[in-house]
Amino acid sequence: MDQTGRTAIVTGAGSGLGQVVARQLAARGAHVIAAVRNPARAAEFEAWPLDLLDLDSVRAFAARVHAEGREIDVLVNNAGIGNRPRELSPQGFESTFATNFLGHFALTGLLLDRMRTDGRARIVHVGSNLYRHMKKLDLDDLAAERGFSKGRAYVGSKLATLVFGLELDRRLQAAGRPIRSLVAHPGLADTPMNANLPSRAGRAFMALAKAAIGRPAERGAIPLLYAATDPGARAGVFLGPHLRRSDDTVYADPIVAPATDPALAERLWRVAQTATGVDMRLDLQLS
Repeated sequence: MDQTGRTAIVTGAGSGLGQVVARQLAARGAHVIAAVRNPARAAEFEAWPLDLLDLDSVRAFAARVHAEGREIDVLVNNAGIGNRPRELSPQGFESTFATNFLGHFALTGLLLDRMRTDGRARIVHVGSNLYRHMKKLDLDDLAAERGFSKGRAYVGSKLATLVFGLELDRRLQAAGRPIRSLVAHPGLADTPMNANLPSRAGRAFMALAKAAIGRPAERGAIPLLYAATDPGARAGVFLGPHLRRSDDTVYADPIVAPATDPALAERLWRVAQTATGVDMRLDLQLS
């Protein structure tokens, strides 16, 4: 859809899905701000430094948006990491959870007052269907001191992303804010994160999976672009490809437990606010 006159912030726009999303938005007239760790990798856009692992970097990015008076039409929370050993963020949180969820939670909260109020503003959260395999989130151990696995860290961060996307939309609507929060996934997209698995067995499994259900990043980005721009895109569902079909239709799949648990959503919200220091309840003027 025509994006002339709109401004989009895309995290992780230096490669993979984020780069495709940014290029397609720009090709249709949007002004894209690429939020990336290394601005040199996104020189085709207006590139600003952002390291989602570090909440100080997130605050600096948001402060620049405010200082320059930028208005935002689309925020695509795309950047993510996976298959990493246990490391801690500068604030002491496990790095995968910190990057994929806490950084985006803080960024979203700090930029909400810069989103346009014309009824077309969108916040898109990039999830994964793997969330279905996570039965619970350990929100008492954000440093993963009581046990760690790369897979559990990644899937947990994506479950948190999905819960957040749903809860944010519910709160936005309750507060009467003309912004929608949508969740989308690319299916099994061929991106650098999926290509750089550390073990030979992991790489072999990924090669088989890609052969069966994989799709290039250009096709994986379609649901993200649909969520960001199409007036018919719905909140409250999981927008993405059908895992057993090869077409590019965007399906609206129902979201299942535990992502739909209101108690989990409330607790995750409180924990994230405490961890990030971003009081999004105040930003949304909810009492």
